[in-house]
Amino acid sequence: MFRTPTEMKILTGSAHRVLAERICAYIGVPLGDATVTSFPDGETFVKINENIRGRDVFIVQPTCPPTNQNLMELLIMVDAVRRASAARITAVIPFFGYARQDRKDQPRVPITAKLIANLLTAAGVSRVLTMDLHAQQVAGFFDIPVDHLYAAPVIVRELHKRSFKDLVVVSPDVGGLKMASAYAQTLDAGLAIVAKRRKSATETEAMNVIGEVEGRDVILVDDLTETAGTLVSAAKILKDRGANQVIACVSHAVISDLGVERLASSQLGELLTTNSVPVRDVPGFKISTLCISELIGEGIKRVHDDESVSSLFEISKKKNA
Repeated sequence: MFRTPTEMKILTGSAHRVLAERICAYIGVPLGDATVTSFPDGETFVKINENIRGRDVFIVQPTCPPTNQNLMELLIMVDAVRRASAARITAVIPFFGYARQDRKDQPRVPITAKLIANLLTAAGVSRVLTMDLHAQQVAGFFDIPVDHLYAAPVIVRELHKRSFKDLVVVSPDVGGLKMASAYAQTLDAGLAIVAKRRKSATETEAMNVIGEVEGRDVILVDDLTETAGTLVSAAKILKDRGANQVIACVSHAVISDLGVERLASSQLGELLTTNSVPVRDVPGFKISTLCISELIGEGIKRVHDDESVSSLFEISKKKNA
């Protein structure tokens, strides 16, 4: 059975060094010394510049764009750490890319989320710590332990500080209804849903609103936004149905160029998100970014100490709690 080593080491690739530094500041340990660079031909080079033999190593690396580069960095870092005789390797992936490719929904397509799980395990990862997977069944693709954290406690804590008029939580599609219901229960708010039709990979059309939103403040909740098509089209139909202010809350803001363009001209009042990935600025549009370093840091500490992480899922229903 694994015995917790006496010392943890936290390393990071180039995907989100600022978050790794904040996590280390919360835990009270220095960020490990590692060189992560590219050769002239684009190949990744990694060197661990300190002794990690027998250590409990955590590698912080969201697989956000450029997704393939950041994923390869993570795999190569894992291999370097394994060959340096680390006792245990935990991949800390605040945003898990490829999670949307979780099933074979048409002929001759891959289940890429399962492939990534296999790659991480083959590279030498002992366990995974991640947050708000697009599909929770992705955790079952791993044959190693997965600790799945949620951003909801961080986001709800911020929402409790604000004043709303007759609040209603809205899911922008059927798939997000469970998440929206959890938010509505915690915030003592109403619940509604926007029925949508997907026209392409980057474009959706809001068809109808199920629930009462007229004259009410609306919070749209989703796990991630990339092109912002779903959020923007939902905000438009909600405003057309008489909603007061409409803000969106997402765990991961992986905003593309098209997303920047859409948000800048949307009827959304604000996008509230976390720093699970580096968040882009949108000129003329308000984005509020909440730091998850305490959440991830606490998860790392509990994994290191072989303690339960389930209490991190709890959300207080009291304001300013």
